[in-house]
Amino acid sequence: MTLGRGFRTLPQLAGKYQYSYERKSFNKTAYTAPNRRHGGYKTQPIKKQPQIRRVKVKRRVNPFLALTKFAMAIVLGAAVLPYSYQHLTQTTIFNPVKYRSIKADYRQILSPTLNYMSNEYFMNQPLRVSAEDKKPLMQPLFESDRMTMLETRLNQLMQSYKTISPSIYVWEYENGKYANINADELYPTASIIKIPVLIEMFRSIEAGQFKLYDRMTMGEYYRTGGSGSLQFKPANSEYSLDTLARHMIEESDNTSTNMIMSKIGGKHSVNRSLKNWGMKKTRIENWLPDLGGENVSTARELSVMLYNINNESLLNINSRESIIDYMSHVKNNRLIQAGLPKDAQFIHKTGDIGSMLGDAGIVYAPNGKRYVVTILAKRPYNSPQGKEFIVEASKIIYDYVINGKV
Repeated sequence: MTLGRGFRTLPQLAGKYQYSYERKSFNKTAYTAPNRRHGGYKTQPIKKQPQIRRVKVKRRVNPFLALTKFAMAIVLGAAVLPYSYQHLTQTTIFNPVKYRSIKADYRQILSPTLNYMSNEYFMNQPLRVSAEDKKPLMQPLFESDRMTMLETRLNQLMQSYKTISPSIYVWEYENGKYANINADELYPTASIIKIPVLIEMFRSIEAGQFKLYDRMTMGEYYRTGGSGSLQFKPANSEYSLDTLARHMIEESDNTSTNMIMSKIGGKHSVNRSLKNWGMKKTRIENWLPDLGGENVSTARELSVMLYNINNESLLNINSRESIIDYMSHVKNNRLIQAGLPKDAQFIHKTGDIGSMLGDAGIVYAPNGKRYVVTILAKRPYNSPQGKEFIVEASKIIYDYVINGKV
């Protein structure tokens, strides 16, 4: 029987793999092929196929592409994560509250003073920027030589008033000489804090927010005790800002001060301006009257604000003239002014609470010399020695700076 071409017989197929009964395994290393020349079969080795070696190719990283992906991830995270966090925390699983519409202001919890201490905005969010991080709007006082002999004389005076703890700063215009006694320590300001309120009012007028002769109605929420006559006026009385400012400075009226502060944006607005001016320590915590002495400043910073009343880049000529007019008609002349000769002119603002008495202003002598002086005196409650110390210190300062007497 003839088989078709390519058809192998059973012996031939059996010779394809040899089975070993001893090893009980297939031997794939060789196979039996027919040997046509000598007859029979011959075992021949299987030729191994060459192995293909795989080589790993290192991918080159594009730094620009990686940086772009990283930046996109940050932007996406900043945009999505706050919303996701807020949405997740509002679910009943993590926040099983009855009133889900009430949202906690975590920024306010972490920084409770940010709203009224902030002085910058970024993306409609308030920020607090240090006065050192930006150029201040007010010019600093250039200090040259220290008036050590004057300081010695004032220290001797302090020995006669053991119950008085003073802070004194004196700076003369001609040569920049100065005297400093505790001038950088925080002290209650009482009504002297009305100086930055007045400056901010005129800066707001120059910015076009309102006009000097715009009128305000005195509501009951403005009325307050302490100094001033407006507290006794009928409700709903109307006053121009010019009249309110004159009452605030000349008779130290607290009701008019609260009305002006409300007009310029409140105490928070004044605090922001103080930071922009470069005042690092001065701040307003309370509306007037501040009987607890929480509105604070230093003798040096109050002197810087007085010096900048004549700063043309801070205030225009109309504002400067109005401020000088108000401050030259202060009715309380019993402190620094009481130690000056009658022919000396003085623009100033006084402050008086039970624990502190103070005065700050600019002295103009008849010979053309002038100097800035601030005296703050902590005292036993309503002690008359506070007034006596300020008057005696004023005499010593004038004789030294103007007349050269020790």
